Order: sequence, then structure tokens, then C-alpha cells
Amino acid sequence: MDKKKEEEKEIIEDKPEVEEEAVKEPSEAADDEKQALLKKVEELEKALSEAKDKMLRDAAETENYRKRLLKDKETAVRFANEAIVKDLLDPLDNFSRAIKSANENKDFDGLKSGISMVEDQILSILKTNWGLEVIEAEGKPFDPSDMEAYAAEEMEGLDQETVLMVFQQGYKLHGKVIRSAKVKVGKPKA
Repeated sequence: MDKKKEEEKEIIEDKPEVEEEAVKEPSEAADDEKQALLKKVEELEKALSEAKDKMLRDAAETENYRKRLLKDKETAVRFANEAIVKDLLDPLDNFSRAIKSANENKDFDGLKSGISMVEDQILSILKTNWGLEVIEAEGKPFDPSDMEAYAAEEMEGLDQETVLMVFQQGYKLHGKVIRSAKVKVGKPKA
């Protein structure tokens, strides 16, 4: 029995030590866990801060890009016609020379010839460089997709509606009608 008592005594004496260690371990474990959680919170806060900073930078970059596009668009619109204006400067100079010559020489035929040459020059530039086409209408069959009838007259000898006279010239730009020809149409008698 003594032996049993001694063993119980040893167990009892050993037990409080185990309990103390068990009590210390959860406390230390809790501190370690708390430290790990605090470290994780710091890391997450740092990541959040970096993400916010990146988002703000991206937003600023997007706004700057938008402003740059708007400015580029305004510049493009402002100078969109620069090439055509440059093309028309020579005919404009020729008009000035024709007017000056007409004032000095009082030559109507010379003025008429000069103006006709400038008109041809302008039409050639617009056709060659810009795709402008004149709608040839006089004497042709009436085409409502290219022409507007401002007047009509019934006539003998016509087998279809025909353009008799052009009041205002029509034009196409790259095949698209940008101004219909205003015409007088001859209609066959019924």
C-alpha cells in the first residue's frame, strides 16, 4: 500500500506541474496567436493602402488620358480642314490675280477666261484630292436619287423624263450625294 500511496503522491505532485504548464501554454499560445493576427492585420492594412493608392493613381491616369483624348479631338476638329484649305490657296491667289488684272486692264474677256480657269482648277483639286464628283444632269434622264425637280414641262418627242436645264449644280463626295442637282424636267406628253 505504501507503494500505491507513493505513486498517488507522485501523480498528485506531478499533476500541478502539468496544470501549470497547461495554463502557461494556452496563455503563450494566445499571445503568439494574437501577435500573428496583429501581424496579419498590419499586412492586410498595408495591402489595402497599396490597393487604394494604385486605384487613385489609375483613376488619375484615366482622367489624364480622357483629357488628352478630348484635347486631341478638339485639335483634330479645329484643323480637320487644313489640307483642303491649303489646296484651295492657289486658286484663291489666282482669283485675286484675275480681279487685279481685270481692274487694271478693264478686259472682260480676260476676266471671264481667268475665272473659268480658276473654276477648273478648284474642281480638279476637289476631284483629285477629295473625291468630289459633279453630277452631270443636263440632257440626261431624270434620276430622283441625284436630282430634285424644281420645274417640269410636258414636251413632244420625249420617251422618258429628261433634264432640260440645271438651276443648281449637284455634287457627290466619294459616291454619296452631298447636294442634289436642282433641275427642270421635261416630261413626255401623255
